Amino acid sequence: QVQLVESGGGLVQAGGSLSLSCAASGQTLSTYAMGWFRQAPGKEREFVATISGNGRTYYAHSVQGRFAISRDIAKDTVYLQMSSLRPEDTAVYSCAAVRRPYNSGSLYYREFDYDYWGQGTQVTVSS
Repeated sequence: QVQLVESGGGLVQAGGSLSLSCAASGQTLSTYAMGWFRQAPGKEREFVATISGNGRTYYAHSVQGRFAISRDIAKDTVYLQMSSLRPEDTAVYSCAAVRRPYNSGSLYYREFDYDYWGQGTQVTVSS
């Protein structure tokens, strides 16, 4: 069983930056595909970014060029660096893990592909 814990959320002004972390315990994430999702008030959860076991990445169109996902295998941690933040980026951000990706380069953007989820961290962007 893998436990995922997000941190780094907070309040930031529009145009600012914020970095989120997702730390894993219970099992190494080295072979897992990882992803970040977000859920704004009154909206469904949506895909933000994903990273494969070998470091390939894929982003939602709405964050392309502003957000960057990365991972530190030695620390079993995944990061989401967010810049040029907008009020519409306000949401609870959650990280998730795919236990058995098809291969080391596989990327996943659908919720139901993910096996483990963190509790989430709130990001609020003021205008």
